[in-house]
Amino acid sequence: MDIRQLSALVAVAEGGSFSAAARRLHTVQSNISTHIARLERELRATLVDRATGELTEEGRIVLERARRIQVELAAIAADVAAVRDEVTGDVRLGCIGTVGRWLVPLVFDRLNSEYPAVDLVVVDATTSSLVPRLLSDTLDVAVVNLPLTDDELVADPLFEEDHLLVVPEGHPLADRSTVYLTELADHELLLEPVGTSFRDSLDAAAEAVGIRLRARSEVDGLRLIATLALQGYGAALVPVTAVPPMFVSSFPIRRIPVEGLARRQVGLASRRRALPSAPVRALREVIAKVIAEGSLDFEGIHPLPELARSAGGADR
Repeated sequence: MDIRQLSALVAVAEGGSFSAAARRLHTVQSNISTHIARLERELRATLVDRATGELTEEGRIVLERARRIQVELAAIAADVAAVRDEVTGDVRLGCIGTVGRWLVPLVFDRLNSEYPAVDLVVVDATTSSLVPRLLSDTLDVAVVNLPLTDDELVADPLFEEDHLLVVPEGHPLADRSTVYLTELADHELLLEPVGTSFRDSLDAAAEAVGIRLRARSEVDGLRLIATLALQGYGAALVPVTAVPPMFVSSFPIRRIPVEGLARRQVGLASRRRALPSAPVRALREVIAKVIAEGSLDFEGIHPLPELARSAGGADR
């Protein structure tokens, strides 16, 4: 078994066929076929269904290990470079859209200034989409909504934020300066689906005060929910990062603070047993610094005090 065989399997999984894998690895299809066949003979198992190009159950097991091996091999070079006072290499960051809108530009600027040899790849997605990518080793870390329920992941809290009710002009609650959670039982809302961490936390809070939130529509993605609310498709219960104050002047909507809800918590998640490379450690440091230094310019964001203590330097 060698790394070329494992790389061929990963390429087949990601490309969906032997020909696509060959294009990804800049080789010919016969080389991919040879690598996969040799790997299958060594493991005494069929790893790829030749009719569909999809991995078998055994193939998916090998794929998970192969991706981890690739990550560790890349980290070796990065860690050795760090010993020579140069943090270099790739790092893959996932980020929920509501936070990425303001956090990613700040992180890009700070990372380019302090670690110019680190190449950052960003994936913008929902928490429910980012978690599988963390588990499959296609992301190193991800900024997600907390809490997480998968035991394979660990998360460091970054900040907390208040909740807002976003309503169009003319809505029965549009003239209110604040609204209580209990009052929302009488109104349909744009909400995330049941089973997402943000929706489940809202439902738990509603149940605690004896009400049930009613969904007009369910959308997996707080930024999209906020966009629909801004365009007048209904009232929405969202975190403040979903609708920054500068948006209000451009749309006929109201941002109303909600009383009776605990703040949403956002954290930086990673695989529990992962050994972070020097570029990953540099990115974690930069994210902590950006948030701890109060880089936000609107109310409702509450960086956690321990961030200032944890924003230590990466290995140089």
